[in-house]
Amino acid sequence: MSGSVYKVIELVGTSEESWEDAAKTAVERASQSLQDLRVAEVTTLDMRIEDNKVVAFRAKVSLSFKYRG
Repeated sequence: MSGSVYKVIELVGTSEESWEDAAKTAVERASQSLQDLRVAEVTTLDMRIEDNKVVAFRAKVSLSFKYRG
């Protein structure tokens, strides 16, 4: 049988610096427990605001990895 199967999960990474760092944080953290990561797609960007100031950037990421179950 040829072909592969991939599972897609959704994660939210955060950063006090940028959306790019937030997305990178999500992928790097997932890589600590998942293997064969394939594609990460940033689906939503937002910010957390406190006292009228941006305090955190958030990136929602759809991440695929090879399914081995």
